[in-house]
Amino acid sequence: KKGDIAFRVAGSSQSILTTERLVLNCLQRMSGIATLTAKIKKEIEGSSSIILDTRKTTPGIRFLEKWAVKIGGGQNHRFGLYDMIMLKDNHIDYAGGITAAIQRTKAFLISSNKDLKIEIEVRNTKELEEVLQVGGIDRIMLDNFSPENLKEALKIIPSTYETEASGGITLENIRAYADTNVKYISVGALTHSVKSLDLSLKATF
Repeated sequence: KKGDIAFRVAGSSQSILTTERLVLNCLQRMSGIATLTAKIKKEIEGSSSIILDTRKTTPGIRFLEKWAVKIGGGQNHRFGLYDMIMLKDNHIDYAGGITAAIQRTKAFLISSNKDLKIEIEVRNTKELEEVLQVGGIDRIMLDNFSPENLKEALKIIPSTYETEASGGITLENIRAYADTNVKYISVGALTHSVKSLDLSLKATF
C-alpha cells in the first residue's frame, strides 16, 4: 500500500544514482504484473482453474515478466515456440483447415523426432467438433468464447483433453470463466497492458 517500503539498497551515491531509473522501471513493471496476477488469483479463489500468462511480453525481458507472474501466483504458458506446438487461427488457415493442420503437425513431429505437446485454438463449436473428430492433440484452447458458450463447449470435450479459455478475459469477468471449471485460463493482459506500480527512491543518511 502507499507509503510501504518495498526494498532497501546500500552503496555509493554514484552507483545508486546511476542505476536508480533502470532499477525503478523494472521494479515498477514487475510489481504491476505480480500485483495484477495476485488480484486475479484472489478473484477466482476456491475454483480449480489455473491462471496462465501468454507470450505477449516486452521484447527482451520475457523471462522477468513471466517470473513476476509466478511471484503473483500464476503459472507460465510457453516461453517460446520450442515448448509446445500451438496451432492458432493463422496456422490453421494457412494449412488449409483444422484437419490438415493437425495432420501436418503430427507428420512434422515424427519426421523431426520431436516429442512436443500439441495445443489447438478453436473459435466456435463447429471447429471444436472437427478437432474432436480428428483427435491427436493434447489441449484445446477455446478462444473468445463467452462464459456461457464455454460452459456448453466443455460438456462435449472428453476428459482426456486439457482445456484452456482465452481472449478478452479480465479481472472483472474472470470469475465467470473460472466457474465453468475450465482447467486453464490464459490472460494476456497480465503482461501486455498492465499498469506499473508507482515506486520512487528516497535517500537516507
